[in-house]
Amino acid sequence: MEKIEHINYIKAPLEDVYSALTTQEGLGAVWTEELIVKAELGFVNEFNFGDNDNTKMKIIELSQNRIVWECIASDPEWIGTKISFDLIQKEKVTAIVLKHFDWRELTEFYQWCNYNWAMFLLSLKSYCEDGEGTPYQKRKF
Repeated sequence: MEKIEHINYIKAPLEDVYSALTTQEGLGAVWTEELIVKAELGFVNEFNFGDNDNTKMKIIELSQNRIVWECIASDPEWIGTKISFDLIQKEKVTAIVLKHFDWRELTEFYQWCNYNWAMFLLSLKSYCEDGEGTPYQKRKF
């Protein structure tokens, strides 16, 4: 099984980073503007990336320091994979470790997603530090 793993450091309180990862406003500014999100264990978040590109993530862990989603609908390579966000407060900085795991194999799509998760973390950092992220609709591919 393959795994994507990134770390970034955000100059913002852990509570702000957590909010950005669990609210309609936060994920709308960071990942995609077309979404249905609720911070509730068992809830299925829905993310739309245009052209019937819908992704559904079931929340399987939810605490101030750890969020885990399981992909239940998306590109076939994503279905059954999990995404975790581990948050650690270090003085005035929040460290975030993002893992996308349980990939069945390393493919070109896996490599493309690896790049895009790094861009996601950059967008999250910009949103938490400067108030403006770069969601899918504003990105240049």
